[in-house]
Amino acid sequence: MSYVDEIYAKVVEQNPGEAEFHQAVKEVLDSLKLVIDANEEKYRKMALLERMVEPERIISFRVPWVDDNGQVQVNKGYRVQFNSAIGPYKGGLRLHPSVNQGILKFLGFEQVFKNSLTGLPIGGGKGGSNFDPKGKSDREVMAFCQSFMTELSKYIGADQDVPAGDIGVGAREIGFLYGQYKRMTGLYEGVLTGKGLNYGGSLVRTQATGYGLVYILDEMLKANNKELAGKTVVISGSGNVAIYATEKAQQLGAKVVALSDSNGYIYDKDGIKLDVVKDIKEVRRGRIKEYVNTVPSAVYTEGKGIWTIKCDIALPCATQNELNLEDAKALKANGCFAVAEGANMPSTREATDFFLESGMLFMPGKAANAGGVATSALEMSQNSQRLAWTFEEVDAKLKDIMVNIFAKADDAAKRYGVAGNYVAGANIAGFEKVVDAMMAQGIV
Repeated sequence: MSYVDEIYAKVVEQNPGEAEFHQAVKEVLDSLKLVIDANEEKYRKMALLERMVEPERIISFRVPWVDDNGQVQVNKGYRVQFNSAIGPYKGGLRLHPSVNQGILKFLGFEQVFKNSLTGLPIGGGKGGSNFDPKGKSDREVMAFCQSFMTELSKYIGADQDVPAGDIGVGAREIGFLYGQYKRMTGLYEGVLTGKGLNYGGSLVRTQATGYGLVYILDEMLKANNKELAGKTVVISGSGNVAIYATEKAQQLGAKVVALSDSNGYIYDKDGIKLDVVKDIKEVRRGRIKEYVNTVPSAVYTEGKGIWTIKCDIALPCATQNELNLEDAKALKANGCFAVAEGANMPSTREATDFFLESGMLFMPGKAANAGGVATSALEMSQNSQRLAWTFEEVDAKLKDIMVNIFAKADDAAKRYGVAGNYVAGANIAGFEKVVDAMMAQGIV
């Protein structure tokens, strides 16, 4: 049995019931096999893969808080500090009923490689809770966030672990979390990213993941003699990533015709009217079906099926494993030639394999959605220097980072004889930097 196969078998055995974590590890290890097999004796002796798939630390805690009826509620809180070889742990906090330790380990593991690809000095981590902010009052969200941060504050810091937002954690939640951190520690430092502009936040952070996705998509298309202008795009989700991917795609001349949420999806043959979506999602915190109340020519469909819409380009921006093999085949059959992932691992392994085998252009999430964490790291830099850069400065740095990520993935794929396979390229490029740092720092 090869070293790669041994490690994957151990991961499954030692982490029962954590399907998403198993999936993420297998996808990475399979594409790294070329590199690992060539260095097997050295890596085996240093137990490199054993250390790479095991988080440095997992913190689990209870989060008691009081709801508006005076009832005490208790949620589970987590922080997975996965790998700090190239910098302090960096990764979002997710508030969603589906959150458990296995999902956060998968996200933290992916984050290690994603953060490495940015070229910035940040390690990988992830955290969150099974608390659901939907339908909660501002006071209830504040009560939860303050209780959560009371415990989390013991384990984070500007040079130790810098969380950010993720699903369920936007400007409101970051504000409450930061206020409580400052109250607990007495420190005014860049310990959280995604902060408000009035207290250390960075311009472009809101737009960063969506903009970055389209920047790397555009780079991939150009490298393959195609262009974004004039193309029809379908985007899943209607949160932060989907909204700003739509905005940037429209700015570059594409027509986005569909968006979704967990209930269903809208199709607007004339192109999504982004001002309507922003009002529904960012102002009223509503559901995407409300779009047809303002744009009656659009069609709302309950349930899944967004990937059956005819398009040139698909951008899955909702959640993990939302796009399966059947969806991938439907996209191909309807003329889609490029897919770039705005969410973390939104395509199943079978779908990913189909994209690669059928010759479609495919950019995995660890490369394509790195714009968010890259801009978070730029926010950290501004906080450390007590500076605030302009929108144009941050956007230019973000675009450079995404262009460089594409170049690294493209180069690594070519070096190992799998040109055009950006999954392998991204994993190899991210792996190489982390491995060099781990080897240099000894057995830790």
